[in-house]
Amino acid sequence: MNLKILFLLAGLALVFPSFGQLERKLAAEKQNVDLIFHAPRHINLLTVEPMDKKELHFAIMHTFGTLEGGAQDLWGLDNGANIQFSFEYALSDKFSLGAARQSRDKVYNFYGRYHLLSQTQDNSMPISLSLMGGAGVNSSDYRFLQSQAPDFMERTSYAFQLMAARKFSDKLSVQVTPMMAYFVDPNPIFFIEGDQNLYLALGFSGKYKVTGKSSLTLQWIPNLNNDLRNNLGVGIDVEAGGHVFQMYFVTSQFLNEQYLLAGGNGIPGDEFRIGFNVNRIFATGRKKSKK
Repeated sequence: MNLKILFLLAGLALVFPSFGQLERKLAAEKQNVDLIFHAPRHINLLTVEPMDKKELHFAIMHTFGTLEGGAQDLWGLDNGANIQFSFEYALSDKFSLGAARQSRDKVYNFYGRYHLLSQTQDNSMPISLSLMGGAGVNSSDYRFLQSQAPDFMERTSYAFQLMAARKFSDKLSVQVTPMMAYFVDPNPIFFIEGDQNLYLALGFSGKYKVTGKSSLTLQWIPNLNNDLRNNLGVGIDVEAGGHVFQMYFVTSQFLNEQYLLAGGNGIPGDEFRIGFNVNRIFATGRKKSKK
């Protein structure tokens, strides 16, 4: 064989693996940052945390009475709980549909989440950005009223959220959530404190990892266009056996987005409520790596 051809083939044998390694390195640098939050929900708020296609997220959420009763009513656990069940199914890696039912006012909520942007490990995209839009209907029985009960449209309410989040380090993640809720008829017989149609707020969510499987959490939702008290929640997330358990103190008894803004809040301290969520994702596709 010609000596020049032999040298050429030897050179190509060295160069092609180098190109392959470079391509793999570049691809790795473009990988999305995962596990910005432990679950698609963080205390009460939805997060930018996506699901893989065909995954199902199931959440059970509870809040109880206020702490001010002390040991007599077991710090609110004896008082009536507000409970919400929710299911969210990923139709693709970016889009999911959900349905939830809150026991207060027997509200059925239907919503969708779409993930616009994902934070990348090389910081070419510094944030993750998601949208949520939803509609709900109050299904309580108001036949006891002497006046005419609200009709279907008067029972409806709507929610919208823009969620922008960044994982600053392996320990710290922060999300900012401009929010709005709209009630067609803010009827005083509903379990809400507000009397206006439109509610605007700005939600803040924070997670600080303290161990490989647990994080301290914070939620603060200041109102922007009313005098209702602001929402505050502090807690801890724990991953265990494929579940994410979220235990927290929060100032609102409500669990869906519309009532979270219009339902009012207690004063932090004695009027905190114990709450907890159980999250479970049933995976039918590829699994995410834990980082």
